Amino acid sequence: QVQLVASGGGLVQPGGSLRLSCAASGIIFNIYGMGWYRQAPGKQRELVATITSGGSTNYADSVKGRFTISRGNAKNTVTLEMNNLKPEDTAVYYCNADIRRVDGRIEHWGQGTQVTVSS
Repeated sequence: QVQLVASGGGLVQPGGSLRLSCAASGIIFNIYGMGWYRQAPGKQRELVATITSGGSTNYADSVKGRFTISRGNAKNTVTLEMNNLKPEDTAVYYCNADIRRVDGRIEHWGQGTQVTVSS
């Protein structure tokens, strides 16, 4: 069984920083792209940032210059460094990974972690 486990959310004041981490575990043949998405109350889930297995990154315009996505050396972890956080960044953040496992290539989602930006 393949799992994505996210951690690192919390409450932070505007202008503050947080780091989200996500690790994939289980019988994994390969991990292609990984990324972070978020969903604010009453809104649809939206892309925050993605990173390919080769290290190419893509960011939502709203987070460019403030957030940085990276993958660990073992390639089964993805981290989102969030700086200069704004109240509009408040959402549940979900990690995502495109994984090849025993039964094929399947998109996986983590359980979500709450990020609240408030004074």
